[in-house]
Amino acid sequence: MMRTESLLKPINIFDYEALARERLQPAIWDYYQGGSDDEVTLRESRAVFERIRLRPRVLVDVSVIDMQTTILGVPAPMPVMVAPTAAHMLAHPEGECATARGAGQAGAFMIASTSATCTPEQIASEASGPLWFQLYTYRDLNVSAALVRRAEAAGYRAIVLTVDTPRLGSRERDLRNQFLIGKQVTMVNLPAVKEVALSSAARHTVDTWETVDWLRSVTSLPIVLKGILTAEDALLAAERGIEGIVVSNHGGRQLDGAVTSIEALPEVVEAVEGRCEVYVDGGIRRGTDILKALALGARAVLVGRPVIWGLAVNGAEGVCHVLELLRKELELAMMLAGRPTLASIDRSLVRRSAEYPG
Repeated sequence: MMRTESLLKPINIFDYEALARERLQPAIWDYYQGGSDDEVTLRESRAVFERIRLRPRVLVDVSVIDMQTTILGVPAPMPVMVAPTAAHMLAHPEGECATARGAGQAGAFMIASTSATCTPEQIASEASGPLWFQLYTYRDLNVSAALVRRAEAAGYRAIVLTVDTPRLGSRERDLRNQFLIGKQVTMVNLPAVKEVALSSAARHTVDTWETVDWLRSVTSLPIVLKGILTAEDALLAAERGIEGIVVSNHGGRQLDGAVTSIEALPEVVEAVEGRCEVYVDGGIRRGTDILKALALGARAVLVGRPVIWGLAVNGAEGVCHVLELLRKELELAMMLAGRPTLASIDRSLVRRSAEYPG
């Protein structure tokens, strides 16, 4: 009985993970959790954080911890955003609308996915915090342009173009389960998609830098590119005046064996030299993970799967609690590290080593 009661009140993200697994159908769990091929990058994205060591300072006045920041000029109470993830109705009947309510309660930015099960307008009607819209392009770019304009009209403040998905990675859990997302839920923004989330038939051929230029021509909103892992691509983005980069390996769901996001972060930060904001996602489960990402140059982090776990367990309240747990853990980590403000967090906080050069 004591163990059951403790699980009903999660005290960390891993508790939510365990509870979500109990609640979700096995095939849906595999869809959310799985990576591509052998899932090497998926596993390493979490494991790498455990190898990064912190160098705390002491005898610092940490009686007040301030984690307020701005993201693309908009005030944010903490450097944590909700990453774009697909098909929230698989986890909860209210889908992304519940996620938006939970994110707003926690004061977090939310990035809504093109692969959502609620429309941009429905999500916006439930949101009390800033919204960004993540874009997958259609084969017909006129349809994509219309979707961007809908998001802009609904009050979204940035467009996040995912750039690492010319085709879906080979997600073998879904293949074994014969899992077809279009048979489970309706992809409201993807009318051409019947059986898979991003079939090549429904997509624009292959996105290139010309696609980025096209997107600039159809919106006045800031553009963020999600899925960059190299200094070379980061430099090209900065040269085009891109406002933000999400260093991301797509949750380990695309190219297996790709570098982890946190390993790629330092070279991206160095390449852009402050010309655009840099964010990072992948494997973040603790406040100390966020602290390490900030020390390596991220302005903010994106959290994906943990938000889904919170949603599956307790809807909007679960989403809010997941984000609150991360906020509280970050606050404690900053205090124990002797870094009372975000401005005081720098590269000297993490140890450089042969195993993790940082």
